[in-house]
Formats: sequence, C-alpha cells, structure tokens
Amino acid sequence: MKEFALIFRLNDISNFKPSPKQMEERMNWLGSIAAQNKLVDKGNTLLPIPGSAKTVKPNNVVTDGPYTEIKEFITGYIVIKTESIDEAVEIAKGNPIFEVGGSIEVREVLKRD
Repeated sequence: MKEFALIFRLNDISNFKPSPKQMEERMNWLGSIAAQNKLVDKGNTLLPIPGSAKTVKPNNVVTDGPYTEIKEFITGYIVIKTESIDEAVEIAKGNPIFEVGGSIEVREVLKRD
C-alpha cells in the first residue's frame, strides 16, 4: 500500500463557516475511510485563521503569508493508504468539499528509508 496526502483547498475562506450538516457529511466521509482501515493521519482539519501564516526563507528571513498570488487557501489535509493514486482519487471524490466550490489535491507521500 502507498500513502497519499489529500490536501483540501477553498477559493475563499473569509466568510466560510461550515454548517452542522456539512460537518456531519465530512465526519461521515472520514469515518468511512477509517472503517476501511485506510486512514493514516487525520492531519490538520481546521480552517486556518486568515493572516496567521508565516514563511521561513533562507538566512532566517521570515515574511507574512500567504501571498497575493495564491488563489486558493489550504484548509486541511489527511493521509490515506491505498493501492494506487487512482484509488485515492476515487476516495477523494466522495468528499463534500465540492459542494462549496472546494478542490482536493491528491499527492503521493514519498517514504525515505
């Protein structure tokens, strides 16, 4: 089995507050992954506070972030284990984030020995 990060993104989080129904749908989706023993890490599932990000650069330079060229906000992630990226994509398709205009990036987690 391989591990894949599912990275959740929204276009605008300034006024986004998930409804109880949306939260329940998300928890049910997560529960179904856990029930299949495919959930590796629940990750950070909380929405970030706008303006709370910093970027650390070489020579210990720290700047405010995110930057204006960022068009989507990362709102959380989970790590799952599946046989292939296609299976991970199929799992991602069941997430209710699409109902609010969000997207999910599926990325393989590379392991170092």
